[in-house]
Amino acid sequence: MIRIRHAAALATMAVTALAITASPASAAPGDTLTSCHSSLTPGGWVDVQWWNSGGCGSGFTPNTKKIMNLQGYPVGTQVNACASTWPPAGWTITSTYYSSGCRYSAVPSLDPNTWTLKRTS
Repeated sequence: MIRIRHAAALATMAVTALAITASPASAAPGDTLTSCHSSLTPGGWVDVQWWNSGGCGSGFTPNTKKIMNLQGYPVGTQVNACASTWPPAGWTITSTYYSSGCRYSAVPSLDPNTWTLKRTS
């Protein structure tokens, strides 16, 4: 019983340490974080990948996402982002296409689900 409590305490400390060292508030341009689908993508960030993970629940719907910080990039920078969040202010959609890595719905389709974004201001 003590070993189980000890392991649970270590796991909790590891998750807390990860959250502290990789918080959106202290992120540099291009930094990424992984979160469950139920967490809102913070302002200035975009979703860049979706997949299904047991750590965020169960089922067939993609439930885990990688998000990327776009704050601080210079004008002219281009990035690819999933169409599951709107581009931040100062970013313009320059093209759309389909990517299997951005399938964020339980109902798959080949409709465009990914954007190329360009920093315009």
